[in-house]
Amino acid sequence: MSIFKKFYNWVMLKAHSPYGKHILFFIAFFESVFSAFPLTLLFVALALANTKKSFQFSFISTFGAVFGAIVGYAIGHFAWIGQNNEFTSIAHFFFNNIPAFSVEAYNNMQALYREWDFIIIFTAGFTPMPFELITITSGVFNINFLLFIISAAVGRGARYFLLGFLIWRYGEKIKIFIDKYFNMLAFGLTACAVSVIIAVRLII
Repeated sequence: MSIFKKFYNWVMLKAHSPYGKHILFFIAFFESVFSAFPLTLLFVALALANTKKSFQFSFISTFGAVFGAIVGYAIGHFAWIGQNNEFTSIAHFFFNNIPAFSVEAYNNMQALYREWDFIIIFTAGFTPMPFELITITSGVFNINFLLFIISAAVGRGARYFLLGFLIWRYGEKIKIFIDKYFNMLAFGLTACAVSVIIAVRLII
């Protein structure tokens, strides 16, 4: 059994313990820096077990994700490029171990930020895109910190409060929909939001 599988089983076993909320916060935090566990699975498991606390779990997930995003930003800002203007050992660790991180993906982000800063961060927060790629590169490319925090909070908050609402409103019946279609819904809503923003920019 792989280490990831063992970790997954341990997390799901502990999810309904008195430490469930703490584990949820930890996973939400960790996901913003190093995606090793799908937070949505843990969130759904906890919320379905206690639908009355769905919005509480939404808040914990959002707060943990934003706190982790700050750490990711700090890694990018202070520990990604060395004094010789080359990648540090930390950067190489991410390049070598995180599928979402490649030198090509890293280089592509800089051009995207110039045009779509808020949209890029929001989209990564709301959809299942690799969020750590965004948090760290935001720090590397010195994205306005306040804009970064607001974008991350809005994106992650929208994702987990929407999940919380669906579970609170529909309970167990919504689980199949979440498993099959939630990410498609997230991408669809994001596409609509981006279209509106682009249209406003063109008009203005």
